[in-house]
Amino acid sequence: MTEYLYDLSGEWIAFRATTGSTYLFDPNGEWIGWFPWNDGEAITPDGDYLGTVIDDRLVRAYGHTSRGYPAYPGAPAFPGLPYNPGQAAYLGTLGGYEDVRMPHPLSA
Repeated sequence: MTEYLYDLSGEWIAFRATTGSTYLFDPNGEWIGWFPWNDGEAITPDGDYLGTVIDDRLVRAYGHTSRGYPAYPGAPAFPGLPYNPGQAAYLGTLGGYEDVRMPHPLSA
């Protein structure tokens, strides 16, 4: 089952093809990160901290310390696009966290 992730305002910003999937995609199906340690911490394909999954939110921890750079997993196959789940409830703030700075593909 697809796992949808939202920012603090409830906007859909990312998904995993299944709850246990290692790869993280934006709503357009672009690969934006992965979960190398099989926990809620996501890093970018370049190995930088992207954010942490807390419930159904993808947020960035203030003052996050690096856990190092894991081995590159290889690019995933295109996951296909899931349906748009719509908005989630507005959270506003979450102590110690802010919205993730989503990577944007280079425009042509």
